[in-house]
Amino acid sequence: MVNGRLRDTSLIVNLDALRHNIQEQKKVLPENSKILAVVKANAYGNGLIPVAQTAMTSGASGLCVAILDEALELRDNGIEAMTLVLGITSVEDALIAAQAGVSLTVGSLDWLEQYHQLAQVAKPKKPLKVHLGIDSGMGRIGFTEVAAFKQAVKLLDSPEFEFEGMFTHFATADSPDENYFNQQVQRWHQFVASLDELPPYVHMANSATGLWHRETITANTIRMGISMYGQNPSGRDLKLTLDLQPVSSLVSSISFVKQLKAGRSVSYGATYTAEQDEWLATLPIGYADGYPRCMTGYKVLVDGQFCDIAGRVCMDQMMIRLPKYYPVGTPVVLMGKSGDQEITATDLAERAGTINYEILTNISNRVHRIYRQSK
Repeated sequence: MVNGRLRDTSLIVNLDALRHNIQEQKKVLPENSKILAVVKANAYGNGLIPVAQTAMTSGASGLCVAILDEALELRDNGIEAMTLVLGITSVEDALIAAQAGVSLTVGSLDWLEQYHQLAQVAKPKKPLKVHLGIDSGMGRIGFTEVAAFKQAVKLLDSPEFEFEGMFTHFATADSPDENYFNQQVQRWHQFVASLDELPPYVHMANSATGLWHRETITANTIRMGISMYGQNPSGRDLKLTLDLQPVSSLVSSISFVKQLKAGRSVSYGATYTAEQDEWLATLPIGYADGYPRCMTGYKVLVDGQFCDIAGRVCMDQMMIRLPKYYPVGTPVVLMGKSGDQEITATDLAERAGTINYEILTNISNRVHRIYRQSK
């Protein structure tokens, strides 16, 4: 996809904030605990390679991605850190993972048996690194019965495999109601207790668990996802327990400005009509860039002041009402800080009826990423 380097709209990625967030989490974990930096979905929209490189120099012990292609992109860019694919990979493609030294999530005995048979024929040069997924209540992937899990562990003794890890994922760790979370923890403990010897990576904690349930962590590894990017997994339901700094800011600038006369309308559907003469500015960003069309009627920041979005957000442009004349090139903040004011990813999510995760990951590749750090 085309990257808009010649358009004044960018996602500013603060790598110092990313580093700070990892170190904040690391400070409150037991000694020798490991952090896996979750960099799936283009590092939550922030850029896979720069974020992965920064995470690995900031205290992370490894990386997590969603699909094998993301892991191979890391390898192609010289990043050889332990990399776990959190989703299920086809048995046939697992040979590619083994050759690249990429760790795969396995959630069934059947999958292991199929790969075992395939490896007998293909004779891969390297063992496949496996993390067994435990479905303690998320209902997505993983073993649900201890008996099948133990059979899988036994099969992993075969030379075609390396039993590198086991993990689970919590559905409600970001909720004030801890009942279901506690049920999942109990199920997880049953699987852990079934083993005489644990693998190198044992991870039950996601971002929310690392923030609000550290006392329940019976593992040596935490997966740091949305919290690594300075966002609250709960939105506003729970108060952050760490000093997290937002990593991402979405900025643009005025590309056109004019005085709109009273009675004139703006954008598709003519849903906005000026009640008096006012200054109107156009910004070179729209819903094709990941700024939701439903933000129509919301606000942006210009010179530390909130300015209303006038009319519907278009595919590639949008219009805002100015408090006074500002020239072409004036900076505009759609997510981030301007003066003493701030619009957060959670603010945008609440307006859009979604979560801050989706706001970040929906920012398209057409938006140019600019990386800033002091080191």
